[in-house]
Amino acid sequence: MSNALSGKVALVTGVSRDGQVGPAVARALASEAAALAIVARSRENVEARAQELKRDGARVLAIAADLTDETAARQMVERTVLELGRIDVLVNLAGGLTRYKPAVETTLEDWNQEIGNNLLAAFLCSRAVFPRLRDAGGGAIVNFARAGSPQANMVAYNCAKAGVEALTRTLALEGRDHNIRVNAIAPGLVDTSSNIEAMKPKDLKKWASREDIARAVVFLASGASAGITGQTLAVTGWGI
Repeated sequence: MSNALSGKVALVTGVSRDGQVGPAVARALASEAAALAIVARSRENVEARAQELKRDGARVLAIAADLTDETAARQMVERTVLELGRIDVLVNLAGGLTRYKPAVETTLEDWNQEIGNNLLAAFLCSRAVFPRLRDAGGGAIVNFARAGSPQANMVAYNCAKAGVEALTRTLALEGRDHNIRVNAIAPGLVDTSSNIEAMKPKDLKKWASREDIARAVVFLASGASAGITGQTLAVTGWGI
């Protein structure tokens, strides 16, 4: 542990079920001495993750919120500042693939669900945090895109993640005069419990680990990545 984030507050969305990327990211940030606000839709899940982090000595605020709602996103930021004093890092991890079907079978509800969870939420959270970072003299936003070329049967998800990359570059341009760095991580296959259950791989050696992703978040959130903005970092393990 290097205490690279000592005195900083990190707001991390999508910290819900155990065995997923969110808890690994939260643990990694806490291990670098960051105070945390962690967010998920499920109050039960986010409070359980907060208790685990607190047992390890972290300072943690748990927030239950639907981040596709702009009022909820704004209130999340306000509560974090009220209770933890500031925000230095935003990690837009909330989202994921939930609709897998051909484009011609994708309903408007399917489309709105994937775009909302993966792109709209990242926009609303970033928009709410941006003035706080600007007024504090800078900070970092870490978004989540996806590695590789678009795949069939994932049209809304593919478009949402392409939008996240565009959002990242746009916010990086708008943040450069305010010392706000905005980057994205593009994971390949990750050894989450849900991926393993769904795909039942015989060999995980070529998959990225949750800890690989978490270390990349710490890098982009900390001063180690000073001078890097508007970039998308692929983290694919050995499955290049």
